[in-house]
Amino acid sequence: MEEHRGQPAGCGALKYYDADCAEIKRMFTQAMARGNGIATIILKELEDWAKELNYKACILETGTRQIDAIALYKKNEYQIIPNYGQYTNVENSLCFKKML
Repeated sequence: MEEHRGQPAGCGALKYYDADCAEIKRMFTQAMARGNGIATIILKELEDWAKELNYKACILETGTRQIDAIALYKKNEYQIIPNYGQYTNVENSLCFKKML
């Protein structure tokens, strides 16, 4: 969790997906802290943690209407992939992957 002005500002988590890939879950930045690079900091920390755990890639899902999230992931070199797992046939889901 990152802080902004002494308050919790955002969070994210890793979840096992398979032996080579971690799934990034629960990425969120509080509205009052947006635009300060906190989401990028959290994302980089999660990637570093995944590397420490010997994962070779990270995957994630976001909604097609989450324009800021989509921009964040693209800016951080995530590539759009076919929807996976529980998101396979979900029209409003957009899935990404980044090799670490």
